[in-house]
Amino acid sequence: MWGRASKKNETVANLKKLLEAAHATGTPVFVSPHYYYPTDHGWKCSGAFETMMHAINMFDRKGALTVEGFEGSGADWEATMKPLIEHDNVVISSPHKVFSPKANDLSLQLRKRCIDKIILAGMSANLCVKAHMRDLIEDGFEIAIAKDATAGAMLPKGDSYEAALLNFHMIASSVQTTDDLVSQMQA
Repeated sequence: MWGRASKKNETVANLKKLLEAAHATGTPVFVSPHYYYPTDHGWKCSGAFETMMHAINMFDRKGALTVEGFEGSGADWEATMKPLIEHDNVVISSPHKVFSPKANDLSLQLRKRCIDKIILAGMSANLCVKAHMRDLIEDGFEIAIAKDATAGAMLPKGDSYEAALLNFHMIASSVQTTDDLVSQMQA
């Protein structure tokens, strides 16, 4: 399902480049994870994608106060990225539940560090990345999208990455390649 944009963009390799550059330059990194806890399965109304994620136990964790069963689960970090995420300059916010950071503490974590410019990237361009972009812009942040460190699903009725990219160009402060953003971080 995530095939085209992820392979075409070398999304994981570019996410790694961004994280490596952030670590090398002392740039703080913030991760807004997507987790579901057992209590979330008691929701009485959900959208189509949420319903599917709950049905297949996508991003499920045993609870907010435990990491039991986290290692190697669908909620765990991608294996090659794990050492870059479990790093001293990485802040893991509380989880977002649907698509945006509206219900987590990402904005608070950024504000408490006086950060107002963000490079945004991730694996779900038209859902989580776009929702994070919109909410963070509404909260007054300046957003640069790392377009080749962002992926989207190929669906029978369209390319979600291309749809998101169109919105990124209309809404974000800038849409750039990973290499361009890394060069700016290093300057």
